[in-house]
Amino acid sequence: MTVNIQYVGVDVSETLSKFTEEKLEKVFNRYEFLISATVHFKKDESQHETGKICNIELSLPGPRIFATSNERNFEVSVRETISDLERQLQKRKEVYKTY
Repeated sequence: MTVNIQYVGVDVSETLSKFTEEKLEKVFNRYEFLISATVHFKKDESQHETGKICNIELSLPGPRIFATSNERNFEVSVRETISDLERQLQKRKEVYKTY
């Protein structure tokens, strides 16, 4: 499992990195065909209520899977993004099933 975390215009946070890696580790354990993940944390100053953006791109055989979420804090944004990715992975897993 390889996780690359990048902070764009946001201070680096060890707790946020650890939280994200724990959540992604569960996904990597469930879907064994995953290769790596790239995570970007951004802050959108124009949105006052939300504005904490999390982009996650998963590398796997075939096309890559990408999801993004814009929430009120980064932890909620990570959870929402991973939820979207799991929906996409479930559809992709149906393709990999052997009959």
